[in-house]
Amino acid sequence: MNAKEISLEEVKVKPVVDHLNDLLANYHIHYQKLRGCHWNVKGTSFFTLHLKFEEMYTAALVTIDELAERILSLGKPPISTFKDYIETSSIKETQTIGLKDTLMVKAIIDDLAALIKMEREILTITADAGDDGTNDMINRFMQFNEKNTWMLRSFVNED
Repeated sequence: MNAKEISLEEVKVKPVVDHLNDLLANYHIHYQKLRGCHWNVKGTSFFTLHLKFEEMYTAALVTIDELAERILSLGKPPISTFKDYIETSSIKETQTIGLKDTLMVKAIIDDLAALIKMEREILTITADAGDDGTNDMINRFMQFNEKNTWMLRSFVNED
C-alpha cells in the first residue's frame, strides 16, 4: 500500500512517517521507564504512584500500537527492534531500581515534555501534508500527556 490509496501525496507522507517512527521509538523507551517506575516505586506514595504508573504505561502501550498501525496505514513499515528504539529515541533509559519516588515522577515529567514537543512538531508536519487522520491521533496523545504533566507536576509541587 502507499499513501495515495488513502488520498495523501507520497512525497508529503515521508516526513510524517519519519517523525512517527521517531515518536514510536521514544514511546517505547518511555513505556519501559514507566514499567520500571511501577515495579520499583517505594515509600509512602507507593499506592498512589504504583497505580498512576500502571495507568500511564497501559496508555503508552496503546499509543505504541496506534502509532505502528498508523505508519502501516500510511504504507510504510514501523521500526520494530529495541536496538532501533534506543538509537532513535531522544528519551534515554533511566535506572529505576532504588530511585526515589519524586525523582521517578520528575523523570516521567521530563519524558512527557519531550513527547509533547515531538507531538507539536508532528502536528505541523501532518497539517502541511493534509494528513488529518494522523493529526487527530497525535492531538489526542498530546492532550493526555499535557494533562498528566499537570497532575505529576502538582504531585511534586512544581505546578
